[in-house]
Amino acid sequence: MKDKALLTVKEFCSYLGIGQTKARELLAENADVFAVRIGNRLYAHKGKLDEWLLNQIGC
Repeated sequence: MKDKALLTVKEFCSYLGIGQTKARELLAENADVFAVRIGNRLYAHKGKLDEWLLNQIGC
């Protein structure tokens, strides 16, 4: 991904290699961690997402 701070749901799916249903589920569950809602749209903050991923694997 370019140097974008926010990823759309499609970009989020591509980045993690998951489907849209799971992506939306992760965004909803982690709304206070890395998800950003602007209007009706959900975005993932890439920097916070990367931190969250590292925490999930114990780094």
